[in-house]
Amino acid sequence: MKNFASLSVVLAVFSLAAAKADVIADWTFENSGLGSSTPSFSPGANTATTNFYAELGLEAGTAAAIGLHAGNAAYTGPAGNGSTKSLSSALWAVGDYYQFSVTLDLVDNTYSGINVSYDQNGSATGPKTYYIAYSTDGSSFTKLGSDYGLTSGISWAAATPNQATQLSDDFSSITALNTASTIYFRVVDDSATTGGAINGGNVGTAGTDRIDNFVVNATITAVPEPATLTLVAVGAAAFLVASRRRC
Repeated sequence: MKNFASLSVVLAVFSLAAAKADVIADWTFENSGLGSSTPSFSPGANTATTNFYAELGLEAGTAAAIGLHAGNAAYTGPAGNGSTKSLSSALWAVGDYYQFSVTLDLVDNTYSGINVSYDQNGSATGPKTYYIAYSTDGSSFTKLGSDYGLTSGISWAAATPNQATQLSDDFSSITALNTASTIYFRVVDDSATTGGAINGGNVGTAGTDRIDNFVVNATITAVPEPATLTLVAVGAAAFLVASRRRC
């Protein structure tokens, strides 16, 4: 019994060594090309922006973020939460969103414990209420949890992050995400135009929402190469043979 227990420990250590928590993608918007007011980007009503790519993480340069508004919104890059830039836009209406997508390497890895974190803030007449949703196909989205509200009177500065605007969401119980080739997350405006602004008034056409430091994390376990599996099997067999000889 002791020998089999020792073998289990060896195999368990091997498995744990192959699993680690990783940042899949991190959007800082420092390379967005947008300025605090100019240059700005207006793709047109009901037209998604071009891609803003993640600067950090395993999917840096390929994981894409977009924005979409029903109106002809302008996107800019003012100061973020402790960083030089964020992604900001105005002319918000219910259902407008920011979307972030990541691609999983299901050939070489397995995934679990997926979660996201981000910073979000807005101007006084920007929308107050949002929710986050997820999808595995980019068209059918499911809301996670309940709506949340942004806090009034908080400003961002490039030099100092404000903890009060940092948000996080745990998707670890949504196991379908672990085997999806691409995962999509949307931060969606759910504010009423009348009385739905951060300051309690009406949402204004010039009211803005900023998002920054959107990070997708997961526990990633590398799939062992066939040669590695063979080596482990041979080692386990040798361990058992040696144990029997000692008995």
